[in-house]
Amino acid sequence: MIHRSGFRGRYNRPVRIVFPFLLILSLVVPSGARAADRVVATTLDNGLRVLLLEDPRSPIVSFQVWYRVGSRDEQRGATGIAHFLEHLMFKGTPTHGPKQFARLVEENGGQDNAFTSQDVTSYFVDIAADKLDLVIDLEADRMQNLLLDPKEIASEREVVIEERRTRTEDDPGGYLGEEVSSIAFKAHPYGVPIIGWMEDIKRITPAEIRAFYKTYYVPNNAIVVAVGAFKAADALEKIRRRFGRIPRGKVPPPVLTVEPPQNGERRVTVKKQAELPIVYLAWHVPNQRSDDAPALEVLSTILAGGRASRLYRDLVYQRQLALEAGGEYSYFSIDPNLFWFWATPMPGQKAETLETELATHMERLKTEPVTDEELARARNQIEASFVFQEDSIHRRAALLARFELIGGWALKESFIAKIRAVTAADLTRVARAWFAPDKKSVGVLLPKS
Repeated sequence: MIHRSGFRGRYNRPVRIVFPFLLILSLVVPSGARAADRVVATTLDNGLRVLLLEDPRSPIVSFQVWYRVGSRDEQRGATGIAHFLEHLMFKGTPTHGPKQFARLVEENGGQDNAFTSQDVTSYFVDIAADKLDLVIDLEADRMQNLLLDPKEIASEREVVIEERRTRTEDDPGGYLGEEVSSIAFKAHPYGVPIIGWMEDIKRITPAEIRAFYKTYYVPNNAIVVAVGAFKAADALEKIRRRFGRIPRGKVPPPVLTVEPPQNGERRVTVKKQAELPIVYLAWHVPNQRSDDAPALEVLSTILAGGRASRLYRDLVYQRQLALEAGGEYSYFSIDPNLFWFWATPMPGQKAETLETELATHMERLKTEPVTDEELARARNQIEASFVFQEDSIHRRAALLARFELIGGWALKESFIAKIRAVTAADLTRVARAWFAPDKKSVGVLLPKS
C-alpha cells in the first residue's frame, strides 16, 4: 500500500478530505482521549525508539513499527525498492513461513497492513490486547530474519508490476501526478514515484533487496509505537526482551540532497485514454520546520478543505466549472515538498479554463485577506480532525509516530496552538512568499480522441 505523507492522502493524487461531522465529534470524544497523555518514551540500547501510551477504553491494542525509510532513500536505477520490500515483509521467516504472519493475526481476531510513503515504511497490527505478545514476537522476528527467497521475490515482482499498472499507468490522475512530480523535482528523490519506475521494478535483484533490508531494517532506524489496554511497564519489558536482542546496525546513509530553487514555470502535457481532462498545479513550499507551516496548513484547508472550501464552493458548486477540485499540503514531510492543487473540468469545459481559475484563486489570496468566518472554519476543521484521530487507538499511535519522525512526539502537544495562532495576515504573507506565478509546475492531461 502506498500513500503520501500527512493526515490525509490518496495514491498519486493529493486530496484533502475533511469530514463534515468532525466538529461535532470533537465535542463528544470521551474525556480519556483528551487527558494529558502520559507517553512512556525510551530508547533501547540497540537504538530502537519505543513510545507507549496506555488507553484502557477498549480491550484492544494498536502495535506499529515505523522504519525511517521510504522512496526518498532510494538510488537511481533502484526506485521502488522500499515499496517492493514492504510486500516482501509478509513472505515469511524461518520461524513463520510465507503468509503465516497474516494468518496468525487473523486467527487471533486482528487486522494488519502496511504502507510505504516518501519518508517512511510503516507496519501495524490492531488486535485484542491479550494478544500483544504474539504481535511483538512476529514483528521482532521479521525485523531480523526475513527470508527474501528468490522465488517469492519473483512472484511478488509480478504483483508490484500489476499494482503500478493499475494505480498509475491505467489511472489518469495517478499518471499525471507522477509526471508533475518528476518535473517539479530536478535533484531531490521526491520527484521519483513511491512505487518506482516500471523499468526499475523489473530489474531490481534479490541481492539489492537483501542489502536494502540489512541497511534500513535495523532497530536504530525504527520506531515501535503501541497504544491500548496494557500496562506500559509490562509492555516495555516484553519489547525490550524480544527486540532488545536484535543487534544495532550501521547508521543508514543520510539523504543530503537539497532541491535547488526553481527558476521558471515547468509544464508537462500528456495525452491518455480518459473521460475528462485533469489539471495539476504545484509549488515548492517548506515543511514543518518552517514557521510558515501552520499557515500553509490553514491555507490548504481554506482552499480545499471540504465542501465549504473556496475551490469546491466556487468551481464545483456555484459555477459548475469542475467535477471535482482540491489540494494538499504535506505538513509531516521530512524534507520541503509540494503544495498541490488539482481540478477535473466538467464535460464541455476546457483544461485551460480550470488552470486559469486555480491560479486566480491563489492570486486572490495575495491581495484579499480571508474572512474571519473562513479562518475560524479552517481552524475548527483542522482541530476537529485532529481530535477525531485521538478517539482511535490506531490513529493515536500513528500521530505519535509522525510527530516523533519530525522531531519528537511531544511536538504533538503544540500543534493545535500553532494552528490557532495563524492570522489572516499570515495567510496573505505566505501566499505572497511561496506562490509566485513563475515558480509553479503545471500538469495537464488531455483525453485521447
